[in-house]
Amino acid sequence: MVRSALAIMALTIAPAALAQGATPAERVTVASPDGRITVDVGVDPDGKPDYRVFRDGKPVIAASRLGFTFTDADPLTRAIRVTGSEQTRGDDRWEQPWGERRFVTNRFNGVRVRLQETSALARVMIAEFRVFDDGVGFRIDFPEQPNLKTARIAEELTEFVVAQPGSAWWIRGGDWNRYEYIYQKTPIDAVSVAHTPITMRLDDGLHLSFHEAALVDYSAMWFKRFEGQRFRAQLSPSSQGPRVVRAAPFTTPWRTIRIAEDAPGLYDNDLELNLNEPNKLGDVSWVKPFKYIGVWWEMHLNKWTWSTGPRHGATTEHVKGHIDFAAKHGFRGVLVEGWNKGWDGPWFGGNSSFSFTEPTPDFDLKWLADYARKKGVRLIGHHETGGNITDYEAQLDAAMKLYGELGVDSVKTGYVADAGGIQAPGPDGRNVFEWHDGQRMAQHHLKVVETAAKYKVAVNAHEPIKDTGLRRTYPNWVGREGARGMEYNAWAIPVNPVEHEATLIFTRMLSGPMDFTPGVLSLSGQGDLKLNSTLAKQLSLYLTLYSPIQMAADLPENLAKYPRELAFISKVPADWSETRMLSGAIGEYAVIARKDRNSEDWYVGGVGDGTRRDTRVALDFLAPGKTYTATIYRDGDDADYRTEKRHSIVIETRKVTAADTLALTMAPGGGYAVRFAAGK
Repeated sequence: MVRSALAIMALTIAPAALAQGATPAERVTVASPDGRITVDVGVDPDGKPDYRVFRDGKPVIAASRLGFTFTDADPLTRAIRVTGSEQTRGDDRWEQPWGERRFVTNRFNGVRVRLQETSALARVMIAEFRVFDDGVGFRIDFPEQPNLKTARIAEELTEFVVAQPGSAWWIRGGDWNRYEYIYQKTPIDAVSVAHTPITMRLDDGLHLSFHEAALVDYSAMWFKRFEGQRFRAQLSPSSQGPRVVRAAPFTTPWRTIRIAEDAPGLYDNDLELNLNEPNKLGDVSWVKPFKYIGVWWEMHLNKWTWSTGPRHGATTEHVKGHIDFAAKHGFRGVLVEGWNKGWDGPWFGGNSSFSFTEPTPDFDLKWLADYARKKGVRLIGHHETGGNITDYEAQLDAAMKLYGELGVDSVKTGYVADAGGIQAPGPDGRNVFEWHDGQRMAQHHLKVVETAAKYKVAVNAHEPIKDTGLRRTYPNWVGREGARGMEYNAWAIPVNPVEHEATLIFTRMLSGPMDFTPGVLSLSGQGDLKLNSTLAKQLSLYLTLYSPIQMAADLPENLAKYPRELAFISKVPADWSETRMLSGAIGEYAVIARKDRNSEDWYVGGVGDGTRRDTRVALDFLAPGKTYTATIYRDGDDADYRTEKRHSIVIETRKVTAADTLALTMAPGGGYAVRFAAGK
């Protein structure tokens, strides 16, 4: 690990820190290390705290208020003055145990501004800003104080006033299907309530992404438009009335704004990771990036079932066949859903009686775990809660302990319930209903991750709370769903649109890894449903939709029909030392280069929308003076996702160097994948 050189100046925020008799400035400014982004924070003439963001002197975020309302106290929004401030800075380089890049640079200038009421309550909040060359993060720190011992927050009044018109790519927040919606593109002033990340392209070409970092013991932020281009943080609801209840001292999550000249600049950005705390788990060498197959897609095709009976998928014999296939083709993991008691009956939405330690009679858990391990394969556990975390938390330690004993070192969790339908224990012991992204679920997910870590188990959460960079602090949190994934291509009408993946890269994927589950080489769902994809595009997703865990989702018998493509999937890495987006545009296309962490090989993936697109890929990322063998998987000249030629693919090799440029075409609905094997 690289030794941290982080330099944070000592912070003194009490009024006594000011020179005796001095009058604190009502506004404080701080600039990014390169001087291009500036934040101005303070109070307006009415004593209302606000902030502004500029880039090259031009407004990006106009005057935007800060403040809170409470369920049991006066609002903390006005009659406030600046009573002190201190500059901070950071400049270090830290190492990820796994990720899109091995080393992350953390360089910022910051400020902490002490804001205090002029009333008798004299409540204090400290606005902390960190300004990077590619964005801004800020949060509110509530120190220990006599008149705000416990904050019962009704609403956070943080505003984001976007200074210029433009377009936004977003999904609606606070609706029944959680984060699993098709992204829409609208004018910024047509957004209603959105989940974050929400991405914008201003009319002058500047790109913005709004999100949050370090969502711990707090409700998730929805992005609500009030008027024009004025947005406000709206916190996910709670059954308890206040949306957040916290005892001081505490801090809010960071509110983040990525700022870039173009779409690739939004992607090549580690803002949220840098705003999270370092690894708290210690040695995490047991967390292994991997690829897997599973007893999963066949259930979505309605060939097998989660419930017991003649078509039960999780039987000893059926799973043994998957283990054998995984061992033969180099997959480390086999996901098994429907292995445990509780699937027979109305389990959806918390009406469940799942056991997380008892397998069904036709599934020999210990024998299969042992058999898999002897063949170099690991079972991947599955904990579907049906949204009932009361039952799950009661069994959580025993369930993770069982997996640890059996060598099942990763688990997929699930919370299939409508948003607002999570069942959790209430204050009187009775179940209450919570939101998937409320404070109670923020607490729950960390409890799961911490308990799993105790038994050296990695967690991949589906129907999760959104990713806010906590994988830095808890590196066993290896993946999440949190968007409309591959399963919609099995049964949904409509299936995922052709531009879906090219949109995800610049929206959902800005928050972190996604278990999208690519690799449906048959390009078919149930009945007549067809994926909006060519065969080459399925290969490209392993390089463009990042995850340290990658599934080959199709049925084993379908994968076997495409031996060359299957060989690519089995060998493509899931862990990288470098990542660079070479070109891209939101919802249109992306071309990404990644270097394998365990070799000198590079890979390039390109994914597009429904139009044919010619791209030129300069290979100057390769090591100079070396010759590489490029193996190219590209759309055939007649490939088109709308026709029977969707499987048309060309696989070719050529020798290249860093001085070369590859001309590669994406068919409609297509893409490409290239491996550059380093020569000796």
